Amino acid sequence: MSWTDMARNGRILIVDDAMENIQILHHALQDEHDVLFAMNGAKALHIAHNQRPDLILLDAMMPDMDGYAVCRELRAAPGTRDIPIIFVTALNSPEDETRALEAGAADFITKPVNVAVVRARVRTQLTVKRQSDALRELTLTDGLTGVANRRGFDEALEAEWRRCGRAKFPMSLIIADIDHFKTFNDAYGHQAGDECLVQVGAALRRAAARPQDLVARYGGEEFVILLPQEDLGGAEAVARKLLEEVAALKIPHERSSASPWVTLSMGIATLTPADDALPGVLIKTADALLYQAKAAGRNRYCMRT
Repeated sequence: MSWTDMARNGRILIVDDAMENIQILHHALQDEHDVLFAMNGAKALHIAHNQRPDLILLDAMMPDMDGYAVCRELRAAPGTRDIPIIFVTALNSPEDETRALEAGAADFITKPVNVAVVRARVRTQLTVKRQSDALRELTLTDGLTGVANRRGFDEALEAEWRRCGRAKFPMSLIIADIDHFKTFNDAYGHQAGDECLVQVGAALRRAAARPQDLVARYGGEEFVILLPQEDLGGAEAVARKLLEEVAALKIPHERSSASPWVTLSMGIATLTPADDALPGVLIKTADALLYQAKAAGRNRYCMRT
């Protein structure tokens, strides 16, 4: 599939206080894209944060909150800062275009719009975004296992911490360690060790299967599973599934004191983010519980809110 093909089927958010303008843009884009709309800045921010459009077409002049303020807020938030924004406005002076670009816009189209121009500009920005997303995905993915890497986890944890904190949702974290992995490498070799990591990573992704769940390789043989909007009971259910999925792999481990097969030890922590707390407390709690699980005999989990 070419980049041009990937520039189709985007999710486009149109923001304009005049319904006739929204209808014109919707008609121009609906054949190739999923089109959303908002008629004021507050609604646009809500949709952008919750539905994460691929591109925003934004009117500059709106009551209460103009397009420049909307653009600045989107650029300031981690979850929306990378969404390209095209200003679509009746303002047409060089100063207006400069102001839009300085606010963070990627492009500027004047009204009345030319439908062919709108379609071409949208395709261009979506192509650039798809390329940027692909490159970013490479920087956030562990090259061996295909799950997120440490950087990907750190970014996701920060974003979900803020989101769950605003909404007063709980979030859970599982830290999982492959039991006696050093002796596994000694017995079977590092190539077998790499294959073991790949299979365990895939098993963890099967167990933590909600769209918002994130599995990451934290380092060496240690994985983390981030579970936004999940309480302790839900996290425990995921941990049980993790044990089952890894057990089903039946990877031999003759030098393990826990089992003849490869197993996991896990620590589970749950809390609701607060203004005066940092996400590091979640990691620290889960890590302490992981060591309790190891001390208790491995191939198990320990948990605490």
